Amino acid sequence: MPHVIISGGTGFIGRHLSLRLIQEGVDVVCLTRNASVAKEGEKNRIKFVGWDGKSAEGWGKHADGAKAIVNLAGESIGSGRWTEERRKRIFQSRMNAGKAITEAVASAAEKPEVVIQASAIGIYGNRGEETLDESSGSGEGFLADVAKNWEGSTGEVEALGVRRVVIRTGVVLGSSGGALARMLLPYRFFAGGPLGNGKQWMSWIHIADEVGGILFLLKREDLSGVFNLTAPRPLSNRSFSRELGSLLGRPSWFPVPGQVLKLFLGKMAEETILTSQRVVPARLEKAGFEFTFPELRGALTDIIGKTS
Repeated sequence: MPHVIISGGTGFIGRHLSLRLIQEGVDVVCLTRNASVAKEGEKNRIKFVGWDGKSAEGWGKHADGAKAIVNLAGESIGSGRWTEERRKRIFQSRMNAGKAITEAVASAAEKPEVVIQASAIGIYGNRGEETLDESSGSGEGFLADVAKNWEGSTGEVEALGVRRVVIRTGVVLGSSGGALARMLLPYRFFAGGPLGNGKQWMSWIHIADEVGGILFLLKREDLSGVFNLTAPRPLSNRSFSRELGSLLGRPSWFPVPGQVLKLFLGKMAEETILTSQRVVPARLEKAGFEFTFPELRGALTDIIGKTS
């Protein structure tokens, strides 16, 4: 049976994708840099294979005849202030992973059917009230530059005859990780509220739709190129805070000033928490994908019910 290779498979999205694939009867090869995880070998139809994050050494053979390679690998951008060293690691980890994927595809006698390349809506930069779809140009800033290069890191597989899809993901919401876990904490202490002035647009997606979107694109052989993976109803940070507070039965009127966020988190806050990106999944909807959670209220109700 054809298998799917996932780099970054032990991360938040990768874990959920792996579980969904094995539920559908597909074997998964999970590339990991964690030696203790790699020692587990195979577990529940997931084969853990160690890799160095920058070459096909030790795992490239699995690319031969693979159904797909899903490249999610890259250092987290949201876990703290961006020091110069962290910026280098964020950038280089993505470029190295793309290089490794390309190397494996080039060496495979039977090429994978598709490479799904991760990216992020950070490519659009800070765009205020502008509605952004896949035809919108890239923006400016560190994240925009990272995303542009990240997307290009596996571009060479197309010349090898392999279909390639680029997924630009928004803020992923789920009950076992992701951004929501950090958002919930102040509400638990009755201190939740908008971040900055709250006017910035948030483009979010439920983890079930993130995974569903990836599988949809994996299976649709007629689809290639860039797709936004965001829910069709983005909303302001203030509206997001209001919905979250309402469902938790907590106030949502304790704003965190933008200057405070910048003081503690620097450019990371400026380019993630405070930036405005009103992104819509135009190509995904046109292709016929149906969101399970198109509205924030339903998404949060589902997730908070699982964490209560």
